[in-house]
Amino acid sequence: MSTFAASSMPPAFPERAAWGTASSLRAWQQQALEKYFGPAHPNGPRDFLAVATPGAGKTTFALRLAKELLERKVVHAVTVVCPTEHLKRQWAESAARVGIRLDPEFTNAQGKVGKEFHGVAVTYATVAARPALHRNRTEMRKTLVILDEIHHAGDGLSWGDGIREAFEPATRRLGLSGTPFRTDVNPIPFVQYEEGPDGVRRSRADYTYGYGPALADGVVRPVIFLAYAGEMRWRTRAGDELTATLGEPLTQDQMSQAWRAALDPKGDWIRQVLAAADRRLTEVRRGVPDAGGLVIATDQDDARAYARLIREITGQPATVVLSDDPTASKKIKQFNDSQDRWMVAVRMVSEGVDIPRLAVGVYATSTATPLFFAQAIGRFVRSRRRGETASVFLPSVPVLMGHAAELEAERDHVLDRVGGREEGLDDELLKEANRQRDTKDVIGEELPFETVEASATFDRVVYDGGEFGTQAAPGSLEEEEYLGIPGLLEPDQVAALLRRRQAEQLAAQRRKKQKAEETAEPAGERTAAEDLHRLRTELNSLVGAWSHRTGKPHGVIHNELRRICGGPRVAQASAEDISKRIAKIREWAAKRR
Repeated sequence: MSTFAASSMPPAFPERAAWGTASSLRAWQQQALEKYFGPAHPNGPRDFLAVATPGAGKTTFALRLAKELLERKVVHAVTVVCPTEHLKRQWAESAARVGIRLDPEFTNAQGKVGKEFHGVAVTYATVAARPALHRNRTEMRKTLVILDEIHHAGDGLSWGDGIREAFEPATRRLGLSGTPFRTDVNPIPFVQYEEGPDGVRRSRADYTYGYGPALADGVVRPVIFLAYAGEMRWRTRAGDELTATLGEPLTQDQMSQAWRAALDPKGDWIRQVLAAADRRLTEVRRGVPDAGGLVIATDQDDARAYARLIREITGQPATVVLSDDPTASKKIKQFNDSQDRWMVAVRMVSEGVDIPRLAVGVYATSTATPLFFAQAIGRFVRSRRRGETASVFLPSVPVLMGHAAELEAERDHVLDRVGGREEGLDDELLKEANRQRDTKDVIGEELPFETVEASATFDRVVYDGGEFGTQAAPGSLEEEEYLGIPGLLEPDQVAALLRRRQAEQLAAQRRKKQKAEETAEPAGERTAAEDLHRLRTELNSLVGAWSHRTGKPHGVIHNELRRICGGPRVAQASAEDISKRIAKIREWAAKRR
């Protein structure tokens, strides 16, 4: 029996049989509870911030803690505050399974909570609208307030002030977050900030459980990112036709418009990527029969169009969840309880929504903030048993490649500016991303261009900070090899398989080059883009070998090379930047011999 179970738990708890999933804790949840009920605070501190990667089980941890405090009579009521209406109901359902009755239909007009409930589940917006009402409820009974995804409490001064006013008198406050970072400098209520040696104040979590440790523990799935490039052609309002290739260096304007052309339902890029994702889902289902897929779309028109494409590709309908649909929660639950293949959502299924069977995703939205990306990927990482993998398809765009490579990064909320800018990450677009989307994004009053042609090319795989593969046509043997990766693999098996395939591809390229030289065939003049791709491939091969040799994750090695050699992330680095890193890692290898 653990220290917590042996020494801190009251002698007897009624309703223990009804605790359900909250009675069986993961190691991190047990450790967090032991820290909460530590010697300094036998009945827990007034404020506690737990940061755990999406999919790790923050809800289970919070409900176990709430049950403890209720049974000890430290508190008599529970208030859960969360970002969305759907999450209110999800919290209430989870709480009911462990014997805590929360009213998810409570409104400010209602004012009072029924005697049959232990408390309520409300949104941040509801509390901010009438903070005095919620303060009065909190003062009437000794209350535990659970602030789910607490970074939302800093959304604008009015929200932060409202949350602070409403819950300042709470007996206990538990903050939860999977992504506790923002770029604004509004303090998050009830979060402690500590000044570092550089004079910058950063948020301090009482317990942190990141993606890396969760992956090692088998709590979350490894995520394989499959990036697709391709040729894009579009017509401007002036009637000019422009072309660009995703996966090659482009200006910001070119990248933006090529990206939007790729996501246009009228082009072939998204059709080809959806078809590839469905083939991947079929492979995953060989080991995980109920695995499902999710397409995250930019707006309602695109969502409906993607659903039609999925119907054409698979012969089966896709569940479409729109942000203003009053039946959205019901549809999400029905999809989760079914064995249907695909759901399409308008960006709203990005935070906290629990559909554990999701294993394949298509990131078909132009929203690129780190916060939104992290939350979206969080929908696919929840592990139900060891060996399950997640696969996410996305455009080969530098900003997304960077987010994918830094999936394991842990960040805090920064209150002060660093070098004239905020060090945190921008979530201002999160509310914009999750609001009702009736029409397409526009510049001025018209669409900035008309898509003429958009075709997809398999570009590369990103895993554990490393990049694997080389450009190949849809349906090629190389693409099919990556789509056919087994759906049940341990993280180290995924890494080993990708390294082996990378080595095989490099060997095949060397044989082809040698044959061309032997037959005196002109190699032709390589383009800058081809040189850059060759250097990236070489660097990632070396990083993979060094990772295997030292046991360090790919992302750690890449970050160390950046620190020593300078330059941006691999996806945005120049040929000169990458050449320096190749030289440095070869130097390391030579010294190790």
